[in-house]
Amino acid sequence: MTDKTPRRERLRPGELVGLAAVVAAFIGLITFMVTRDWLLAVIFLGATFVIDLLVLAMLMLAVTPNRPADGERWAAEQQGGEQQ
Repeated sequence: MTDKTPRRERLRPGELVGLAAVVAAFIGLITFMVTRDWLLAVIFLGATFVIDLLVLAMLMLAVTPNRPADGERWAAEQQGGEQQ
């Protein structure tokens, strides 16, 4: 077991799936309370779950972890250029 991935990083996908499930359950419950139709509520629940997963995955792709500020990037490039 040489994998040194932090626990927080390993649990992140589970958190995203859990969040999508909670939102989908909320939408399914609201749909059932309004229409009293189980089939329609399950359809809305499933569709919401899939859409939430897609949206959260796209948002996670857009996030750049530990991105340096513009000034820090420029300073690092200048220091790297002087050493060469």
